[in-house]
Amino acid sequence: MTQHPSPTPDTPLVRLTVDRAIATVTLDSPHNRNALSARLRSELSKALAEAVADDGARGIVLTGSGPVFCAGADLKEVGAALQGAPVEPAPELPEIFEQIMGAPKPVIAVLNGAARAGGIGLVAAADIALAPKSATFAFTEVRIGVVPAIISVPVSARMHSRQLSRYFLTGELFDASAAAKAGLLTQAVPDRDMDHAVEAVLQGLRGSAPRALSRTKELLGELGSGALAAPDRRTEAFARMGELSAEFFASEDAAEGRAAFFEKRPPRWAR
Repeated sequence: MTQHPSPTPDTPLVRLTVDRAIATVTLDSPHNRNALSARLRSELSKALAEAVADDGARGIVLTGSGPVFCAGADLKEVGAALQGAPVEPAPELPEIFEQIMGAPKPVIAVLNGAARAGGIGLVAAADIALAPKSATFAFTEVRIGVVPAIISVPVSARMHSRQLSRYFLTGELFDASAAAKAGLLTQAVPDRDMDHAVEAVLQGLRGSAPRALSRTKELLGELGSGALAAPDRRTEAFARMGELSAEFFASEDAAEGRAAFFEKRPPRWAR
């Protein structure tokens, strides 16, 4: 097993890069399997905020370094805190999940390896999630005497109820194909094809209008709540969606999209 040196206090635990309209946020604490320590959470929250604020970034990739995407809570830090050791102030997981789920830009989880417990919460919070078929998953909370409470919010919005019950209650290991079947992943990809699969998704984002992307993500949130399809609200929902459709069809972006289509050229979107 490769040994990763412990970081110094000055070593970043999260890296942010921007390339070709995509901001990539990388968990870079492989010495403890990218566990969600207070310092990592602080740096992750800051990187996400910077990626959202960057007008040149069309979407955000969340990935990790080393063989593990994220092992969940930093259990050593939790244990020390319960013994009275000081822990630096940091955003808690609900705030991190809300940053991802509420971001006005698509967030794509690109797994580099296994995810456990709270790390699976990051996967579920993302809009799109791709993982190599070699990746494994487990909700290990019940096996260490705790409850997967906070992560249940994003995870229950993704996973089908029968599989959710099984994996929450047993803590058993499941693979990427099972994760995709359960709704946790968008796609389980053969390891050798990950770069190609990710690039296909990113190319779709790069070719899309930023305002339309943002509003479509917001719409998906409404669809996930079930509010639009409720029988007593469908008439109102169709009316609101008609207004939304008309607003965007009349926009400058739509005019540019039509012009680009007929002129057979890439669109030049307004920021």
